[in-house]
Amino acid sequence: MSKRHSASSNTKLAFFLNLIFTIIEFIGGFLTNSMAILSDAVHDLGDSISLGSSWYLQKLSNKGSNNRYSFGYKRFSTLGALISGTILFFGSIYVLTEAIPRLFDPPHPDAQGMLWLAVLGVGVNGFAAWRLHKGSSMNESVLSWHLLEDLLGWIGVLVVSCVLLFKDIHILDPILSISITSFVLFNVTRKLIKTIKIFLDAVPEDVDLEGIKAEVEGLDAVERTEHFHIWSIDGEVNAMSVHLYLSKNLSSGHVEELKSEVKDIVSEINIIHSIIEVHPPEK
Repeated sequence: MSKRHSASSNTKLAFFLNLIFTIIEFIGGFLTNSMAILSDAVHDLGDSISLGSSWYLQKLSNKGSNNRYSFGYKRFSTLGALISGTILFFGSIYVLTEAIPRLFDPPHPDAQGMLWLAVLGVGVNGFAAWRLHKGSSMNESVLSWHLLEDLLGWIGVLVVSCVLLFKDIHILDPILSISITSFVLFNVTRKLIKTIKIFLDAVPEDVDLEGIKAEVEGLDAVERTEHFHIWSIDGEVNAMSVHLYLSKNLSSGHVEELKSEVKDIVSEINIIHSIIEVHPPEK
């Protein structure tokens, strides 16, 4: 079995496990009257969308560029991140609006029902994270860490449900719900901002455009640069375009050498596509 097929199979298994359990969570959250479980359900819904998108996009990524998508299908993964992030953001806001008022009038959740759901949650998320952690692809690695966050949330529900079995500290349920949701909201907001910047073709955060521009303009025969753009295609690989204005005439061979020097300068920032226009000296 190829690594690519194995990665797709692992993601597919994790997706269906997560999706089925998310449905169980929503039903269980309402039946047990637990906002903590509903918070995890919203989080797992976002994970299910992410896993489903990743599974589909892993298969789609096999397709190369064509006349319609000349850069290929890499940005489809970013679209999936935008969709799942938006759902998680508004879902988290909804959970907070439900959980905060319960601090002042805590409900009486079914601790025993919470306990059984928590045990199931630890098992499902732990197994899915383990399967993806065994994989070798970057996508599997990122998703496995995401599922480990879910696992920690369910461990929290497990601890709270055990406490509620022996102590009537009902405020623990909305406190845990707010804690889980705030953590998710913080991380998803950062993810959304980063994703939106990709769609707006912003310069990647780890790229020093001014420093690169100064280094290129320091090359022999380069008088100045204009329209210097570096943008990310999918958050991992980048593209670049620049116009070079020469200070002296160069042969076609030397022009190609100059372009190679520019590509060497940007080689460390994962540029997979570059457009370099060279203009002769202005008279």
